[in-house]
Amino acid sequence: MFMKRSKKIRGATLSLCAMLAIPFAMPAQDFHLTHYDAAKIYLNPSMTGMFDGFYRIHANYRTQWNAIASKPFTTGAVAFDMPVKRFGVGAQIMNNRAGAGNFNVMSLMLSGAYDLRIDQANHHHVAFGIGAGVIQKSVDFAKLTWDVQYTQANGGGFDNNINNGEQYANDAAWIPDAHAGALYYFADEKSRINPFLGISAFHVNRPNESFYGYDNRLPVRWVMHLGGRVGISELIQLQPRFLRMWQTNDRETVIGLLGSYYLKESDAYLLLGPTVRLSGPMFSDAKQATLGPLEDDALAIEMGLKWRNFTYRVSYDFNMSTLQPVSSGRGGFELSVIYVARRTQPVVAPNCPRL
Repeated sequence: MFMKRSKKIRGATLSLCAMLAIPFAMPAQDFHLTHYDAAKIYLNPSMTGMFDGFYRIHANYRTQWNAIASKPFTTGAVAFDMPVKRFGVGAQIMNNRAGAGNFNVMSLMLSGAYDLRIDQANHHHVAFGIGAGVIQKSVDFAKLTWDVQYTQANGGGFDNNINNGEQYANDAAWIPDAHAGALYYFADEKSRINPFLGISAFHVNRPNESFYGYDNRLPVRWVMHLGGRVGISELIQLQPRFLRMWQTNDRETVIGLLGSYYLKESDAYLLLGPTVRLSGPMFSDAKQATLGPLEDDALAIEMGLKWRNFTYRVSYDFNMSTLQPVSSGRGGFELSVIYVARRTQPVVAPNCPRL
C-alpha cells in the first residue's frame, strides 16, 4: 500500500513539474543566477563594453535541485564583449535545462551599448544598450509522465505506452527576442564611494513561445539593480548590491554584500560575502490592492579570488523556501569566471567601479 501511494505521488509530482516546465497555458519565467552581476549582458545590455580593457570573457555554470529532482536544473553561459571608443559590442550564448522532460532553453544574443559622459571631469556616465537574438525552446514529451498514464496493474505505476491525450504542435520552437537597458555609474578613482544604478527590460517584443500552437506571449522581464564600491581602507573594499526582478507574478529581491581583501604578497584579492534572495511582491498589487510579504527563498555564501586578469567566484545556495522540509536546505551550486584583457595593471585597491 505504501509503495503504491509513493508511486502515485511520484507520478503526480512529475506531472506537476511537466506543467510548470512547458509554457502552454501560462506565462513562463526566466532562469536566475546568484552571480547575476558577473553575467553583465544577461543583467543589462547597457553594461556591454563598460569596463577598462581590450575585451572581456565571462563563463558561468549553475546546477540546482539535486536534492529533489531526478535531473537537476542546470544553466551554462559564455559571453564576450569589448569597448570600441564610446561604444560597446558583445555576444552571449546561454543554455538552461530543467526536469525529467529535458526542457531546454538556449539563447544566442548580440548586444550593443553607448557610453554618454555627462560632465567634463568624466566622472558621471549614463550608458544605453540594446540587444537582439533568438531563443530555442525544446522538450522531450516521450520522457514525461502524465496522470492519465497511471495504472493499477502490477501493483500500480505509470505506463508510457498509454496515450497521454496531449495534442502538441511541435516539440521545439525558435523565437526572436529583444531587450534594452540603461545604466548610470560614477567613476572617480579618488572617491571612496562609486555608486551605480541600472534598469533593463527583456523580451520587449513579447514573442510567442507555445508548443501547442496557441498565442502565448512571453512576458517582459524587468530588472532594477543598484549598488556601489566602497573603499574602507587600502586593503578592504565593500560592494553592497541590490536587485529587484519581476516577470508577471514571479518577483525576486536579492540583497548582497561582497567584501574584498587585498593580499600584498600575492597581488590578489580575496572575495567573501553573503547574498539573501527573497520572493514575492514588494509593492501593492494593482488588481488586488494588497501588499504582499517578502518570503525567504535562499541564503547564498560566496567566495572568490581576483588575481591578475581573472576573477573566480563560487557560491552555494541554501534553500530557505517552503521546499526546505523536502530539500533539507540544499539548493544550488554556482561557478563563474571572468577574464579581462586590460590596457594596464589595476592599481592597488582601485576605487572606480569596474563594471
